[in-house]
Amino acid sequence: MKGAETKRKVYKLMVANDDIHTFEYVIDTLVKVCGHGREQAEQCAYLVHLTGKCDVKRGSLKELTAMHTALCKAELTTTIEK
Repeated sequence: MKGAETKRKVYKLMVANDDIHTFEYVIDTLVKVCGHGREQAEQCAYLVHLTGKCDVKRGSLKELTAMHTALCKAELTTTIEK
């Protein structure tokens, strides 16, 4: 028996690089939508730029779906991964 605690599935909200949006736009959007501090949003933006994508938030599918929708409305390329 696993006990009283159950493992919660953790998903990753990924943002992909594009040639359309500026660093400032991506940073401001991450602050607004994901609740990041400015420094964390800057780090995510640079990782997206350098590696092509970055997991900007981790959590339950329910938690990330609203953020995913908001980032898509902001025209950022996002996916939710397991």
